[in-house]
Amino acid sequence: MSEVSEVGPAEPADPDAPADAAPRPSELDRKINRFFSGAVVRKDLVKAVKGNAIVPSYVLEYLLGQYAASDDEATIQAGIGTVRKILADHYVHRNQSELVKSTIRERGRHRIIDKVTATLNEKDDVYQAEFANLGIKGVLVDSATIKAHPKLLVGGVWCICDIEYFHSADPRVVPWILGSIKPIQLSNFAIEGYLEARREFTTDEWIDLLVQSVGFNPELLGRRAKLIQLVRLIPFVERNYNLIELGPKGTGKSHIFSEFSPHGMLISGGEVTVPKLFVNNANGRIGLVGYWDVVAFDEFAGRKKRTDRALVDIMKNYMANKSFSRGVETLGAEASMVFVGNTSHTVPYMLKHSDLFDELPESYHDSAYLDRLHHCIPGWEVDTIRGEMFSDGYGFVVDYIAEVLKSMRSQDYSDRYQHRFSLSSDISTRDRDGIHKTFSGLMKILYPHGEAASEEIEEILRFAIEGRKRVKDQILRIDSTMADVKFGYLDRSGSWHPVSTLEEDEYPAYYHRERFDAADEPRADVVVSTRHDGTPNGSAQVSEAPLFEGHREFQENQRGISFGTLLGPYLRGAGRITIVDPYIRQFHQARNLMELIEEIASAKDAADEVNIKLVTSEHDGGEDKVRKQLEFLLKVKEGAAVGGINVDVSFDDTIHDRSIVTNTGWKILLGRGLDIFQFVTGDAFDLATRRQKYRQVKAFSVTYIRACQ
Repeated sequence: MSEVSEVGPAEPADPDAPADAAPRPSELDRKINRFFSGAVVRKDLVKAVKGNAIVPSYVLEYLLGQYAASDDEATIQAGIGTVRKILADHYVHRNQSELVKSTIRERGRHRIIDKVTATLNEKDDVYQAEFANLGIKGVLVDSATIKAHPKLLVGGVWCICDIEYFHSADPRVVPWILGSIKPIQLSNFAIEGYLEARREFTTDEWIDLLVQSVGFNPELLGRRAKLIQLVRLIPFVERNYNLIELGPKGTGKSHIFSEFSPHGMLISGGEVTVPKLFVNNANGRIGLVGYWDVVAFDEFAGRKKRTDRALVDIMKNYMANKSFSRGVETLGAEASMVFVGNTSHTVPYMLKHSDLFDELPESYHDSAYLDRLHHCIPGWEVDTIRGEMFSDGYGFVVDYIAEVLKSMRSQDYSDRYQHRFSLSSDISTRDRDGIHKTFSGLMKILYPHGEAASEEIEEILRFAIEGRKRVKDQILRIDSTMADVKFGYLDRSGSWHPVSTLEEDEYPAYYHRERFDAADEPRADVVVSTRHDGTPNGSAQVSEAPLFEGHREFQENQRGISFGTLLGPYLRGAGRITIVDPYIRQFHQARNLMELIEEIASAKDAADEVNIKLVTSEHDGGEDKVRKQLEFLLKVKEGAAVGGINVDVSFDDTIHDRSIVTNTGWKILLGRGLDIFQFVTGDAFDLATRRQKYRQVKAFSVTYIRACQ
């Protein structure tokens, strides 16, 4: 069903519009076009023009930015037609290379789009180009072109080129002549206009603009999930930033590093060598770190993978000191290093049996290497990429935002928190560097104009600390000689704010395994929760113990939570239950209600009856929406009756607070009502669809109040 969404996807603006109609711009889309006219493009257009062209998104968006950077539908359609024609006429498909060569020969000159790599032919003292898809090499390139575009020498660059053909009787002469070459990347832009326009957007709007620029629909992501996506951009805006992300397959870990920017290079972890990455001592040529802003290693995980010990040592030195040795000479570079790989076990399994970095090759499963990582993205929190997650809203042409990020690499925002907060004196220099670089990167991405409220600065400071803490906590498991660290910060009043990782809050028994005896296995009926400051809530709630009274907060992306543990013990034995929730409107909200009723039905005696009064409000989306809402509620009422539960529904459009009150004396204040779970597919074979504890939650709070009976 199209309605099955835990985060309420946007309804079509016009229910009668045809399925293939262009999406109607939102208020944010109109605002984006108003302040960044010509620098943004509708993100679903890339798929519309790509066809079977195996070309990075930034190449396609470069072309779309030239011809379809508008919110006028006629201009967009004309631009799409132009870009399709350009790709049809000039993009070289590998299986059509001979046809393109023939076209060049017959015409004498033809323009192509291809990936070009240059090498120095020392024997003849000339530079020669190789065209990846066209399949020709040995094409002469003048020194001025190489000086202007040195990346041609390392990894290659997508270019628009004019190729000429002139046959010679001399078999040593290559008949292909490079007439002109233009790398596909922005030639110039004004950073001042970008910074000034940022002031016109709220933080939420700006984050959504950036998420749309990456290609995702922000309506399907929570705040924490959005920040995780944006941390992937830090290597592009921060020099010498060392980032790692391990997680399940299909979560888009490598997408940004292969598709997002012409300044990043994605290579397979198995293809890394010292000459390719750092320097070739045979000819003195500098490797990838000397030319690219970001070098990302794909498929980096694999316990049994063979690694070059010399490479590991040079890499560790570079990650720590930003330099590497070429014989007797020491060279510096600015490239950030990113390591992405797949995990094959769940988080609790890894925490119980080893650590979160256990999948790394043995040479890298080393405290000295790990200590050089500035931040670890919890890839296990990132949802598997699905079709509906892609955006059809407006975002920056990726080449534009890539140039913006590149231009800010030389700036340092790491001290922007220090007039409001201070780090714990317990934090080491390496820990502090990691926190500072992540904080600086997020500041430049979210608040490039340097203006942020205290709570906004605190949010990204906590996020930066958490990412470094995740690294350090795993190092402590590997190397017991490392000193334990109290991660947190002080505000101006001197109040201490500890910071924990989400895994620490979800699985405290496994995360802090040295503090538990072997017999202390976590109970299935334990409610694991956190206080408002994010620390574990001391006493776990089990059904046999006295029920907890007070306030609890839960973090976005937390798992292991269900109505059975959260609400079940407080509803047990109740004959009358009143549920007040204004948002029982959409399919997933009605399903949440039905799952709560299922919990109540399974816990009560079969001979008992329970009366539930639901107070909600009518859908404000028109008659069709109200009709659907009533259909859902009728199905809930009919379904509940089978289990001896009578549901009575009333509507009150003035209610705002959410609560559950029982005749046994409990009042439960629900910050988000029953709508606490993130998206689930609805697939019967998806465990998260069938069991709530396998779902991720949104950030929410619950307050339990024991009233007089």
